[in-house]
Amino acid sequence: MSDTVSFGYEDVDVNQKTELVGEVFSKVAAKYDLMNDVMSGGMHRVWKDRFVRRVKPQSDETILDMAGGTGDIAFRMSEYGASVTVSDINQEMLDVGIERAMERGIDGLVWSRQNAEQLSFSSRTFDAYTIAFGIRNVTHIDRALKEAHRVLKFGGRFYCLEFSTTEWPGFKEVYDAYSHKLMPQMGKLIAQDEESYRYLAESIRRFPPMPQFEQMIRDAGFAKTKVEAIFGGAVAIHSGWKI
Repeated sequence: MSDTVSFGYEDVDVNQKTELVGEVFSKVAAKYDLMNDVMSGGMHRVWKDRFVRRVKPQSDETILDMAGGTGDIAFRMSEYGASVTVSDINQEMLDVGIERAMERGIDGLVWSRQNAEQLSFSSRTFDAYTIAFGIRNVTHIDRALKEAHRVLKFGGRFYCLEFSTTEWPGFKEVYDAYSHKLMPQMGKLIAQDEESYRYLAESIRRFPPMPQFEQMIRDAGFAKTKVEAIFGGAVAIHSGWKI
């Protein structure tokens, strides 16, 4: 029997997940940023601002922003003068990001279609590696983390912004009801795509809790790992260093 991995609440053949996730993001690319605003009440902007402040981009640094297709994180980091490569496995997401960059007059970003599990970049290339709301969609998270470690220079830092499990008493039930019932309905109403947003909600629930994911980061070779819970743990910033 072939190995299986989670795709939302389903378990699918390990060879299918990348394609299935790709289909989801091809469908949602055009309305992705609008739906982020609607679903988070605009809070995702605050979380991303906080995330970039933790990364502390510098003008003389090269940074890889993985799963960064629409450019939200890269645009913020480019304001600090960092040289940012935006990578995503999904070309439709990258196309949206390139169009947004042109509309905003943002030059100097490098756009590169990449699989997080098998990057084409040379080892010890980047000063920092960032990934926001993307790691949970990777088929083999451990492989993606090892690749992140490989492409970082010694002294380089890893930062991941991802949904997690809220620790606020009573809020978990409210959040679960919202994500499982309202998110798919909003996807249907605004993006005409209920199933993709059902998957996105389910993928959050299947993602490892904060202590387990932090251990995965350590297992990939990172040191001085840290977890910063946001919004009661519904969102978390994970970080580590290559030393």
